[in-house]
Amino acid sequence: MHRTTIRPITAVAGRAMLCCLAVGLAIGPNCALAAELLKARLAQNLGPISGLAIVAKSKGIFEKNGLDITVSNFTSGKQCLDTVIGGGADIATTAEAPVTASAMANQPIAFVAGMEYSDLKTVVAAKAGVKTKADLRGKRIGFTAGTGSEVYTATLLKSAGLTPKDVTLVNLRPQEMLPALAAGSIDAIDTWEPHVANAKKALGEAVAELDTTGTYSETFNIVVMRPYLDANPALVEKFIAALIDAEVWMKGHPDEAITVVADAVGMKRDDLTPIWADYVYRVRLDDRLIEILKTHSAWRLESGNHPPGAAMPDFSKVVVTEPLKKVDPARVTLSWK
Repeated sequence: MHRTTIRPITAVAGRAMLCCLAVGLAIGPNCALAAELLKARLAQNLGPISGLAIVAKSKGIFEKNGLDITVSNFTSGKQCLDTVIGGGADIATTAEAPVTASAMANQPIAFVAGMEYSDLKTVVAAKAGVKTKADLRGKRIGFTAGTGSEVYTATLLKSAGLTPKDVTLVNLRPQEMLPALAAGSIDAIDTWEPHVANAKKALGEAVAELDTTGTYSETFNIVVMRPYLDANPALVEKFIAALIDAEVWMKGHPDEAITVVADAVGMKRDDLTPIWADYVYRVRLDDRLIEILKTHSAWRLESGNHPPGAAMPDFSKVVVTEPLKKVDPARVTLSWK
C-alpha cells in the first residue's frame, strides 16, 4: 500500500527535476542564480541622499551583485537606524547624528561605509525679515531632533553668536515643515534637500533661502549591527560593491540618474536637476567622516544631548573597514586604518 503510493510520487519528482534542469539549460544560468540571491532588508531614507541605494535597486544592480534587497522607506536616517536596532531591518541608510547617539548608548553598531554628503540649508519666511544669520534672534525655527538638522541648527546659531535660548526651537519631522511654514507657525526651517527645494517651489516669494554656505555638511552612510555583520560578511561586501557599481553608473549616466532618483522619491525631474550637484556621491571611509562624527559627538557632550555617563566614542571600534577594504581598498583612506 505504501509502496504503490510512493512510486508515483517519486516518478513525478524525478520528472520535475529533469524538467527544471531542462528549463535551466534552455534559459541560461539566471534561473539558478535567482535561488542563490542573498536576502536582506534595507531601511532607507527616501530622498536623494540615498541616491546610490535607490539606483542600485532601480537598475537591478543589487541583483547583479547576488542580492535580493527588500526596501522599507522612511523620512529620516534616525528612523532607519532605529528600525535596524529594533530588528525590523538589516541595513540602514543614516546620517551621523543617529550614529553618534547609538555609539554613545553602546549599541553594537558597525559603520561600514559613507556614501554621500551634502550641506543642510535654512529657508525663512519673507515676512520674518531674516536677511542674515544674526536676524534669527527671537525667531521660531523648525528642526528635526536626533538628526543632522539638530546639529546644523546648533552650529548655525553658534556661528551667528546666538544660543538656543535666543530662539524658539520647534521639533518637526521634515514633511511637517512646509505646512508649518505656510501656516505661519514657524519663521524658518533647518533641513536637507529636497525639503528645501519643495518649500521654495510651493511658497514662492513668500520664502527665501538664507545664505549658510559651509555651516554644516551632513554625511549619509551605511550602518548595520555588529552581530549581523559578523554573521553575514559576504552579504555586506556585496551590498557595498553594489553601491560602488551604482556610483560608477550614475557618473556615466547623470541625466538618467536624475530621472531615476526623481521618480523614486516623488520629485519632478525639473525640481531635482538644479540641486543635483549638491549631492556628492562616493562610497568611502575617510578622515572627513571621522572628523564629522567626532564633531557631532563633541556637540552632544557639550549640549548634554547624550545618554547618562556617555563619553567620546572610540570610532575605531564603531567604523569597520574590512568590508570596504575587501571590495575596493583604495576607498579606505583613514589615517588610522
